[in-house]
Amino acid sequence: MLEAGFIVMYRWRLKPGCEQDFVEAWSEVTQELLSHGSRGSRLHRGSDGIWYAYAQWPSAETRRRAFDAPRTIVDARVRMQEAVAEHFPEVTLEVTADFLGDT
Repeated sequence: MLEAGFIVMYRWRLKPGCEQDFVEAWSEVTQELLSHGSRGSRLHRGSDGIWYAYAQWPSAETRRRAFDAPRTIVDARVRMQEAVAEHFPEVTLEVTADFLGDT
């Protein structure tokens, strides 16, 4: 089983009508971060109107280096920001039990 590493949860409330553009931009950003060491991420739309994503990293240091690396897809990051009505603080998560499995 893969060591969980460092996990971060992100939360946003999106502007109405911007959901599809956000999903597309988030996907582009996630693909870029995969090339910088991310173990992947999932995006969810909550029944409470909040959008949730969590990303796994080998370590906090790997994440920091990825976020400090030069960006090749600045447009996607801008589109994500433009779609957000409200951004909630990031939350780091500690795995205490894991039954998701490797997919």
